[in-house]
Amino acid sequence: MADLEGAELPVLRAVLGDYPLTAPLKNGDLDSSQVRLDFVPVSPIHRAFAPMVRDEAYDLCELAIVTALQAIAYGRPIVLLPAVVAARFQRGCLIAHASRPVRPDDLKGKRIGVRSFTQTTGMWVRAHLAEDYGLAAQDIQWITRDGAHVAEYADPAFVTHDPHAAHLPEMLREGHIDAAILGNDLPEGDEFVPVVPEAAARDEQWWQQHGFMPINHMVAVSASVCRERPSAVRESYALLRRADASVERPGGAPHPAVFGYERLREPVESVIDACLAQQLLPRRLGPEEIFGLAREVLGSDAD
Repeated sequence: MADLEGAELPVLRAVLGDYPLTAPLKNGDLDSSQVRLDFVPVSPIHRAFAPMVRDEAYDLCELAIVTALQAIAYGRPIVLLPAVVAARFQRGCLIAHASRPVRPDDLKGKRIGVRSFTQTTGMWVRAHLAEDYGLAAQDIQWITRDGAHVAEYADPAFVTHDPHAAHLPEMLREGHIDAAILGNDLPEGDEFVPVVPEAAARDEQWWQQHGFMPINHMVAVSASVCRERPSAVRESYALLRRADASVERPGGAPHPAVFGYERLREPVESVIDACLAQQLLPRRLGPEEIFGLAREVLGSDAD
């Protein structure tokens, strides 16, 4: 695969959230003589996902893993890199109003609000409900406000989409929903209570069993930049790995950033299993579909 860039330093328009590993890239502490990342501010970060998968709006962009897998399944022009930049434990993201608490065992037939049915946090919460309590996605009424970032995907019949619905905390206050899933916007204070008892302890047990944190966001590049500037993509991936290596973290603690095909094999397979169970993917994706194009650009030594 030949490069088309000239002698000038290639510049990639990039969208990445604010994390410990992205800080040295954004503040200039870590740079490269082979590529420059021109960071485009997008907040909240999920607003970058639809432009990326629909229009290749950026050269390099953080993507929720569910969005990335759907984009691959529907042939959108993105290439997923073996790079996780955000992961977290999810059971505490399912909340109810303190005046109307609800237990997981009582959720069958109840109304749960989530920003979008395809939201990755929602996918993980549903996977945990199935794993811990035997609740299938279709056992619950899902109320959403946003649609999918990948335009070709259609919500299942057990999802009600209302683009004019109030924000989730307000819907909880007014009793329009019984519970809600929130991620980075999880409210603080005692007005809302967790639905899953001892969520942190359950998450710790899950971590001990599986050895990875539930993946939220990975990094993708546009198909165009892979064709036209593969060396810039390789150097960008190397920069991300260098940035992650510069972050001091206690040994043995859960690590929210993960790199490499082999380390991601089991985590990605678990996401695919959950997506199929929840009707988030039209079919099972194979390893070559997921990372085949990345291997062509990065080579087999990306692990």
